[in-house]
Amino acid sequence: MAEITHGVTDPTEYVQFWNDTLAVKFNRFRHILMDGLSYHSRVPLGNLALAPGARVVDVGCGWGDTALALAEKTGAQGYVLGIDCVDDFLERAREEARRRALHNVDFVAADVERYPFQPAFDMAFSRFGMMFFENPVAAMRNVRSALRPGGELMFIVWRDVEDNPWLGLPKEVVLDYLPPPGEDARTCGPGPFSMANPEVVTRQLEIAGFGDIGFERIDGPVTVGDSLDDAIAFQLAIGPAGEVFREAGEVAAQRRDEIEQALAEALRPYLDQGKVVMPSSSWCISARRD
Repeated sequence: MAEITHGVTDPTEYVQFWNDTLAVKFNRFRHILMDGLSYHSRVPLGNLALAPGARVVDVGCGWGDTALALAEKTGAQGYVLGIDCVDDFLERAREEARRRALHNVDFVAADVERYPFQPAFDMAFSRFGMMFFENPVAAMRNVRSALRPGGELMFIVWRDVEDNPWLGLPKEVVLDYLPPPGEDARTCGPGPFSMANPEVVTRQLEIAGFGDIGFERIDGPVTVGDSLDDAIAFQLAIGPAGEVFREAGEVAAQRRDEIEQALAEALRPYLDQGKVVMPSSSWCISARRD
């Protein structure tokens, strides 16, 4: 396995925010973001049939668990490229690839919207990566440039907040105590629900040059904390509630105790054998390069 380690050159403010602010928080809660939410990649990947020797690019691959699963599926003659804007995530992915002796996978730190792809891949996959792109259509167009004619795109995004109480409920609780973020708030991108509307996403894909577009709904449980305290800390660090809390600054710090108490009351009904398990819903979206 040749370890491609191209750094993100001249990063945008958005990419810089991921690296200097969000990465440490995501690493802290990797057990939730990678394992606790894994139902939504485990189901589609379990049903995915890849031809031996297929070439796949994993967009926004994070810590590389889906890229490694794809590398196992495509076999030794295949190839997987995992790409993410946070190289710290990818270091963990490289370590795991070495541990599992997978030699048909590489990881590149780069901005997917600007990476100079060649049309060498049969498939592009993304779990909860596409919805965070600063310019979704530009990103889709660039991902399309990585695909051979007829190549397939499969990506997973969250459905509406109403169908994802693990994100919506904590935000409602926090907003009882803190103001919503201002227009100048630093953000991780359009947000987890930016691709919840099938009509909007279909149009984006069509503009980017994709056809044969389909949506499959996936509903299932997610574990959002190994304990009640873990779940509360997670919500105040990441996601819609975490954004409200972060942007409120000193006011949030002053009211943290009462906010934590309110979150504990809201999340306690979801305790299952000591863990916080909540309903969730995603779209698995498929499309094909025209």
